[in-house]
Amino acid sequence: MSGVRRLGNAEIAAQLERVAELLEIDGANAFRVRAYRNAAETAASHPESLAAMVEQEADLTLLRGIGKDIASGIRAAVREGTLPQLAELSERLPLGLLDVVQVPGVGPKRARVLWQEREVVDLDTLERVAREGRVADLSGFGQKTQEKVLRGIESVRARQGRLRLGDTEQLVRPLLELVGQSPGVVRAAVAGSLRRGRETVGDVDLLASADDPEPVSTALREADSVISVLGSGDTKTSVVLRGGLQVDLRVVGDGSFGAALAHFTGSKAHNVAMRQRAIERGLTLSEYGLMREEDGRETVVASKQEAEIYEALGLAWIPPELREDRGEIAAAERGELPELIELERIRGDLHWHTSWSDGSDDVAAMVAACAELGYEYCAITDHSQALRMTGGLDAAKLERQWAELDAFEATRSEAGHEGPVLLRGLEVDILRDGGLDLDEAWLERLDLVIVSVHSHFDLPQAQQTARIVRALKHPQVNVLAHPTGRLLGRRDGYDVDLDAVFEVAAGQAVAIECNASPARLDAGDVDLMRAARAGCTAVINTDAHSVAGLNDMRFGVLTARRGWLTAGAILNAWPLERVRAFLEGRGY
Repeated sequence: MSGVRRLGNAEIAAQLERVAELLEIDGANAFRVRAYRNAAETAASHPESLAAMVEQEADLTLLRGIGKDIASGIRAAVREGTLPQLAELSERLPLGLLDVVQVPGVGPKRARVLWQEREVVDLDTLERVAREGRVADLSGFGQKTQEKVLRGIESVRARQGRLRLGDTEQLVRPLLELVGQSPGVVRAAVAGSLRRGRETVGDVDLLASADDPEPVSTALREADSVISVLGSGDTKTSVVLRGGLQVDLRVVGDGSFGAALAHFTGSKAHNVAMRQRAIERGLTLSEYGLMREEDGRETVVASKQEAEIYEALGLAWIPPELREDRGEIAAAERGELPELIELERIRGDLHWHTSWSDGSDDVAAMVAACAELGYEYCAITDHSQALRMTGGLDAAKLERQWAELDAFEATRSEAGHEGPVLLRGLEVDILRDGGLDLDEAWLERLDLVIVSVHSHFDLPQAQQTARIVRALKHPQVNVLAHPTGRLLGRRDGYDVDLDAVFEVAAGQAVAIECNASPARLDAGDVDLMRAARAGCTAVINTDAHSVAGLNDMRFGVLTARRGWLTAGAILNAWPLERVRAFLEGRGY
């Protein structure tokens, strides 16, 4: 089948996600929208190439969340380059509405009204209509919404051109393998903001060491995912991937690989501080190495390994995630860099959903996947009743779920299966007034109560803060999930005084979540640092809605590392006994 490998899993996932967004704008059934979102998650995280599976005539419907219609669409996309469902929707709906729907104050329903009533088809037409005052007079909008829309347009434009960390990793992973396996390559690595684990990435730097750069440069230029070559010289090749991501490959001799890796990892501010430190010691630092000039000649002090460069400058090696000029150089000089959390230290996942609410997999599948990950414990935390579209649980549904959990545990015990201890929790909505979306009797029965905001994002800061603070003061609350409510690339966080929230959370022994979903990464690195300074305990959870989503834990760990967090500061890096003590308020 010609062209079968032209679409990578990340590109297929992006098309499925666009279908979901267009269906939502079109007013489609919420379950159909969710089906495409679940399929997108499966496609993005599946370890095998979907295009290769199509070539081998594998049955795609065996993959979780992919039914007959979506499987047929994926097969067609592999052959033709585009999902038929996306092509059909784009004939009826302007694709520019995908940008419009990201504007705060708009959303799918309002985007449709703006298109039908004001012929809005993209951000430019939305801005023109809003500046003409023709948004405020629409039913259900008003002057405040119009002003919010104008502010939000700039926010969306500022985000454009950047991909989420997880999406970028999916696109770049096969390219790194391609580069690393090219003839003559000794070492290959990702550099830039992707190596530093930033939540979004503008472009990607790849680095390879080889005596002859031509074979590796040729391999990149001819990669299936490359749609254009911006330039290719002796040591640098720049290409653009399908979807618009620019990738720059630099090929160096192996003797200067360490210096080049440090230089192209950045950040710019970190590099400037490092170069200044070198100058103060009579040295120069560049991508070619740390040099000393003697008798008019430059001699290499260090260049082959990154650690050698840091050592020569009187520093401990600084992990890439910390290289943002936030005090890491001074800490390295004092020998006080933290021992950052590592993925292997995570003992459990305390926030995931099942088919009892809006998850695509059942309890048994999720627990089995946690066992495969080697977890000591895990927690089922489906949604509470306020989120009707997710099939949230009320008291009656909780009773039925717990009866199933009793049966599940009995079956596990009878079969002698060892595996993670399953804690019974719920993600409980924080209502507009700060009350909780569950009665007191059930709150007391749960092992774990996670609270979160899923509505009324536009409240003024004082009201939003008071709402969350009231919820945190409830004695049964254990975790505040995704504390800002942001969706990377799609929605800014709500207006909240996080310092006030963190102060209360620390006093109430409520953990602050770092939501590891690449769509959220919330709290982010800077906010995690603020939370830690306030005395909060953090917890890294995937918020997985499928087995595949459990593998997102690594993105949360990267974010926590960027926030300078150690295993001791993270709830789910603790042994179960200590976790239970924290949840029960018995000290920890």
